[in-house]
Amino acid sequence: MIKLIDLIAGARPNFMKIAPIVDAIKARQQEGATLRYRLIHTGQHYDQNMSASFFEQLGIPDPDINLGAGGGTQAEQAAAIMMGYENVLRQERSDLCMVVGDVTSTMACSIVARKMLVDVAHVEAGIRSGDWTMPEEINRIVTDSLTSYFFTTSEFANRNLRKNGVAEDRIFFVGNTMIDSLLRNMDRFRKPEIWDRAGLEPGSYIVVTLHRPANVDEESKLKELLDVIIFSSRGLPLVFPVHPRTVKILQNMGIQAPNLYMIEPLGYLEFNYLVKHSKAVITDSGGITEETTVMHVPCITVRDNTERPETISIGTNELIGTDPRAIAPAMEKLFSGNWKKGDIPEKWDGKTAERIVDILVSKLSS
Repeated sequence: MIKLIDLIAGARPNFMKIAPIVDAIKARQQEGATLRYRLIHTGQHYDQNMSASFFEQLGIPDPDINLGAGGGTQAEQAAAIMMGYENVLRQERSDLCMVVGDVTSTMACSIVARKMLVDVAHVEAGIRSGDWTMPEEINRIVTDSLTSYFFTTSEFANRNLRKNGVAEDRIFFVGNTMIDSLLRNMDRFRKPEIWDRAGLEPGSYIVVTLHRPANVDEESKLKELLDVIIFSSRGLPLVFPVHPRTVKILQNMGIQAPNLYMIEPLGYLEFNYLVKHSKAVITDSGGITEETTVMHVPCITVRDNTERPETISIGTNELIGTDPRAIAPAMEKLFSGNWKKGDIPEKWDGKTAERIVDILVSKLSS
């Protein structure tokens, strides 16, 4: 009997994680596996650069269903996603709902699936920051409380799940599907327009990304952060692809510097070209810390906590907190040449999606 898996993708971080799973399912179908997937885009990110271009660049097929749930508050968005997905399951119930990451779509579809008696598989299960002010932390905890199959990226995540009483036979340490996408697309990275316009050269510029409320919601805090980054950059170009939530705040601030290039969000291939060839990245993103670790690029994370501690203990990431005064010492360490080289975590080898689908074939056929 053919088993139907719903693959849920809603926001930019999801797309990198779902693409290799789609490819792995297709490969198993060619080998005769009785799996069918239904790709469901919730519409949580609906901006062209934040969504559609990622589908194109990562070779993800057009969604089978688009719930069109973009816009509104988090609660409004979650409600729209839940209503839309419930309707999908009423029309054709799937055998498994696979969610990835920790965005609103992840949590919302997990709730609906379990209420409709559909098992949930969570890719990137078990990661925790311990920071309940982050919406993502709430999403992780709720999703993992409903999950049947936990696919994890690290032993840190495994330990978090065990502490919460998850049985060992439901935890599957498989690696990181976002790294699958990174490795399979690395030779396709392409130079963005800003490269020539700013006269960038490998190892001679810094990439900046800031979007978390703790860093960008207060104008004075964001201004102080950028001022210190500019002051500590020794004149190197600073390329800042600006998240939509940050644009509105920056428009009121009038920050300018000859070496600061604030640009629109980039596609996956262009952004990672910038990261790969940069001297360093200053960020408050979790996913970027994983990519910099694999590409051996120094990463300065402007957060008080991280749900990806392996990027610090094993990789190239350093957590410096959100106090702008911590920027200068970190930059001094970078320029002195004393930044750690880092290594790549176990099973971040580009084969994670294959391991996931092998397990699904086994579980769904039993």
